[in-house]
Amino acid sequence: MSHTVVVLEDEIDIQRLVQYQLESAGYTVKAYSTPGQVAADAEREPPSLFLLDIMVPGGDGLDLCRRLRSNAKLAGVPIIFLTARASENDRVLGLEMGADDYITKPFGTRELLARVKAVLRRFERPTSPSVLQFDAIEIDQAAMQLRVNGELQATTATEFRLLDYLARHPGRVFSRDQLLDAVWGDARFVTPRSVDVYVRRVREKVEADPENPRYLKTMRGAGYRFELPKAN
Repeated sequence: MSHTVVVLEDEIDIQRLVQYQLESAGYTVKAYSTPGQVAADAEREPPSLFLLDIMVPGGDGLDLCRRLRSNAKLAGVPIIFLTARASENDRVLGLEMGADDYITKPFGTRELLARVKAVLRRFERPTSPSVLQFDAIEIDQAAMQLRVNGELQATTATEFRLLDYLARHPGRVFSRDQLLDAVWGDARFVTPRSVDVYVRRVREKVEADPENPRYLKTMRGAGYRFELPKAN
């Protein structure tokens, strides 16, 4: 399957290097130096992945990420930040915005390709898709879509994978480290506490009262468990 990667990078030498490496690996690349047209072009032809620098003229990658995550058509496309901003606060902010990985400059081309491949592999559609339905919730693996009360909920690719994984293993308690291995794989910037951020965001989409969750339960000192409603 051919993948299209949208690259936002204002440093032309880095942009050309990234484009060359990705195209040499078989990817189609659409490169931009400013964020102005990225969302509009992507909505017409959704890519497989966004690779976004944070500090660019005419806006920034964080703001673009926020707009992409609020677009129902593009919310599920994975995003990797490629940036010189390497502090813990920057990584947490990227996570809060919905990034799926975070690569800091300077970087090696092998690392870049490995991380791109890893993120794309995590978000491949299942070969034997199924729809999980309970109460007013529908989790569609094939389309990577969540519906609540018949309404489509915008989810990031990582949010969907976390929800889908937990809901398909009901009653089992998973530690944060186990969820990191199952959902994030080798995403290096994600920490066990990052799981809490995503759990909160998933609860906001599926729970009527996120502060008193019915489905996604916290098991104090152990991790998280998903409870499906009991059949009558």
